[in-house]
Amino acid sequence: MNNRVKVVAIGGGTGLSVLLRGLKKYPLDITAVVTVADDGGSSGKIRSDMNIPSPGDVRNVIAALSDVEPYLEKMFQYRFDSGEVKGHPVGNLMLAAMTDIHGNFSTAVQIMSKILNVSGTVLPTTNEMATLNAVLKTGEIIRGESSITKAGGEIDNVYITPSKVKANVDVIKAIENCDYIVMGPGSLYTSIIPNLMISGVSEAIVNSSAKKMYVCNVMTQHGETDNYTVSDHIKAINKHIGKNIFDIVIANSNVFSKEILERYKEEQQTAVKIDKEEIATLGVELIENKNVGIVENNVIRHNADKVSELIYNYIIEDKPTIIYNKR
Repeated sequence: MNNRVKVVAIGGGTGLSVLLRGLKKYPLDITAVVTVADDGGSSGKIRSDMNIPSPGDVRNVIAALSDVEPYLEKMFQYRFDSGEVKGHPVGNLMLAAMTDIHGNFSTAVQIMSKILNVSGTVLPTTNEMATLNAVLKTGEIIRGESSITKAGGEIDNVYITPSKVKANVDVIKAIENCDYIVMGPGSLYTSIIPNLMISGVSEAIVNSSAKKMYVCNVMTQHGETDNYTVSDHIKAINKHIGKNIFDIVIANSNVFSKEILERYKEEQQTAVKIDKEEIATLGVELIENKNVGIVENNVIRHNADKVSELIYNYIIEDKPTIIYNKR
């Protein structure tokens, strides 16, 4: 019998992969719920050519949770740079082939997870084709995930078309039966919230007795979260779900050098400010740490080891009767 704490991590892009590389080191029962709304690059081409959900984010999560020889993972992530398959990672093509063979994207993900010895479960949010749309504060509608950030406008809300796209049944079950739900880090409107817009997912999260945790981005993202504070990120998710859901937020309190912040300013990105009073008003417990955000090769990113350690330590304190040891 598996008596491990069940954690559902919701997101997409590189953010979820980074988090999972840290979390998989702990004795947790992890289920990753991954967006399939990407319509750019290799994923977009496979999606339009084969009429299947976008495989890219799922591929990255499978790689992050895999426990195989580094060479096999490297091959899975290898991207061709010439010929007919130029721009396509091997993993995307493998997922597309498996979907074609078995007629179901979730089955393809399940089989690839076995091949790559995944620690945990990887679930696409839906098996259906889903298109992400954004309504800007000007009223303009931007169609397609890859176009939203490029538009550079202020987003009011996002939604999925067609509106009847159904959630993967296993996603709903995982949310209903888990102990903790973790969202983030990652692009707020194009990686995290798209999962919540799939029919049935928000309702399951609201009704779940699980503690809900948000790992806030370290930097703002131009075209998505310009000038956003920590509480602004939380409010955006609450707005789309229709209820204040979070119990805990993990945020970076590291102050970066002027030099690196100036470089990010050129890209219209700033450090996300921790607005403690507003976070408290939302009834959310703040866990701040200066090691959440780190600089590596002159790039600011999340420290997967520290973030996962903070999550795990919270779980241990929250469930003091259960003793777990690291693997």
